[in-house]
Amino acid sequence: MRGTRGTVLRVGIVDTHRTILVGMAAMINAREGFHVVAAGRTVAELMMVSRRMDIVLLDAKSSLGAPVEADVSSLIAIGARVLLLVDETIPGGRVRALPAGVSGAVRRSDDGSHLATRIRAAVHRASASASVPDSARDVELSAREAEVLGLYASGETAETVAGLLFITRETVLDHIRRIRTKYAAAGRPAVTKVDLFRRAIEDGIVHAGA
Repeated sequence: MRGTRGTVLRVGIVDTHRTILVGMAAMINAREGFHVVAAGRTVAELMMVSRRMDIVLLDAKSSLGAPVEADVSSLIAIGARVLLLVDETIPGGRVRALPAGVSGAVRRSDDGSHLATRIRAAVHRASASASVPDSARDVELSAREAEVLGLYASGETAETVAGLLFITRETVLDHIRRIRTKYAAAGRPAVTKVDLFRRAIEDGIVHAGA
C-alpha cells in the first residue's frame, strides 16, 4: 500500500516560481522516505515528467487562468492526493473553501520537517478513509475517527492534529472522547494515550514502531 512506513513517497510539485520549485524539492528530497519525482509550473508540465505520484503540492494559482478545480481533478484522476500550496495557513473555519478532493493545504514558508509531517498526514488520511480495518469496524470507528486516532496515537498533540485536519482542537478532543467510549463499549478500554496507541496498532491504523 502506498504511503506505509518504510516505503518512499513519490511527490510532485507545481508552482509558478522556479525558485520555490527548486527549494521545496531540495527540502523534501532531504527527508528520509520522500522523493520528488516531478516538478513543473503547471499540471500539464508536471505530467509530462511523470504520472506516477502519491501526492502533489499544488500552487493554488498554478493554473495560469484556469480553475484550480480542473487541476485538482486531473491529479486525482491519475491517483495522486493533493495539498494546496498557500501563502498563509487556511483557517479551520474556511476548510469548506478548499476544492473538492483536496487533502489540505501547506504554507510555502513551511520547513522540510513540517512539509514531511503534512504530506505523511495527507497520505495517512487517504489510506484510512479508503480502508478502515475490520477490527476498527467492530468498534464502529468512522473514517474521520480512524484518521484522528492514527495521528493522535502516533504522538501528535491535539493542537497538531487539529492543524493537520483543518478542524478545531475541541473537535479533535470530541473525536477522542467518542473513540474511547466506543473501545470501552467493545470491551477494549483505552483510558490513556498509550492505550490508544495499542488499540491503533491492534486495528492496523498505526504501524508498530511509528
